[in-house]
Amino acid sequence: MELAEDIVIVGAGIAGLTTALGLHRLGIRSLVLESHDSLRITGFALAIWTNAWKALDAVGITESLRRQHTRLLEVTTTSTISGLTAADIIFSAAGTQDHEVRCVQRKILMETLVKELPSGTIKFSSKVVSIEESGSLKLIHLSDGSILKAKVLVGCDGVNSVVAKWLGFKTPAFVGRFAVRGSVHYENGHGFEPKLFQFIGEGFRSGIVACDDKSLYWFATFSTSMSSQEMEENPAEVKQFVLSKLGKVADNFKAVIRDTELENLSLAPLRFRHPWDILWGSISKSNVCVAGDAFHPMTPDIGQGGCAALEDGVILARCLGEALREKQGIRSEEYKRIEMGLKNYAKERRWRAFEFISTAYMVGYIQTSNSKILSFLRNKVLGGVFAKQQLKIASFDCGKLTTS
Repeated sequence: MELAEDIVIVGAGIAGLTTALGLHRLGIRSLVLESHDSLRITGFALAIWTNAWKALDAVGITESLRRQHTRLLEVTTTSTISGLTAADIIFSAAGTQDHEVRCVQRKILMETLVKELPSGTIKFSSKVVSIEESGSLKLIHLSDGSILKAKVLVGCDGVNSVVAKWLGFKTPAFVGRFAVRGSVHYENGHGFEPKLFQFIGEGFRSGIVACDDKSLYWFATFSTSMSSQEMEENPAEVKQFVLSKLGKVADNFKAVIRDTELENLSLAPLRFRHPWDILWGSISKSNVCVAGDAFHPMTPDIGQGGCAALEDGVILARCLGEALREKQGIRSEEYKRIEMGLKNYAKERRWRAFEFISTAYMVGYIQTSNSKILSFLRNKVLGGVFAKQQLKIASFDCGKLTTS
């Protein structure tokens, strides 16, 4: 069976849903294909920095998200070895831009995006197995044997993206570290200040942050001789490993790790796309492009993965909206407008994605290094440099959905 669609988005993640909602706000219909039978929500929570709030403002869903999540005041980085504070990032310091940062529960963000979409926008249990060309259209073959004809194909299908592979991108590289994430709910309140508490030392980086008055999210990144399978099979050992690395961190922070139920732990190897692949790769080709982790998978060391996906969605929707604004005309003209719209998107996002990936990699490399020289520089000099760079990245404005 063959069905025709104007715009097909592969992947109902943050980038895919934001793109679909942005198009919907512009009066343009799209179809989102999700390989799973329901929304796939992993990772528990994510940092939403100032740049991402601007993207969420553009698609009109900030009010309820702000109401449900605590605004953070600062980031405090502490050495697990000495117990001393190495650096602070204050989000509303005098003489600087006032930054809005919250730790948003991923489930709430995803459900908020979905709720704003028209019924039938997402087609679940729709796994893409191959893509081929048919004139100016793309034929999208699904695992159930059905075929979709699309004028525009957008890949938001994560680090193992079928669409990115079709564009010629290599498989993202493993950086040699893993991330474990956890969440804890305290019915009577957790009592933590509205800050991101970060801990660094001996090749280990972790953090604890409040989502609201009752929910805490925590993370840790590290290198280990254990395989991914071994860790997945022994979550209790992973939890003890994290506790063993916290050193001179205060007991109330360690208690959060101890209070985490094993079913509220998730583990993942960290992968990224080499920055030079972003510079020289094909972000778009004819009427196909990628966004989110399919485009720029990065390490979580600057907390901008989800923010970057939100930016992508708004800018891509705007570029496609401008290309499709002229409804009339022969197909070849529409195809050229679409191709140019996607080229504009790629041009606008290329260097931004390069900055995200390269900064996250370098920050993660230095923060988790065992080198005595790098540890000294990290604690005495680089903390302030990292703070300024993170605030600079968060100062970006993706703009509104329309330029008029």
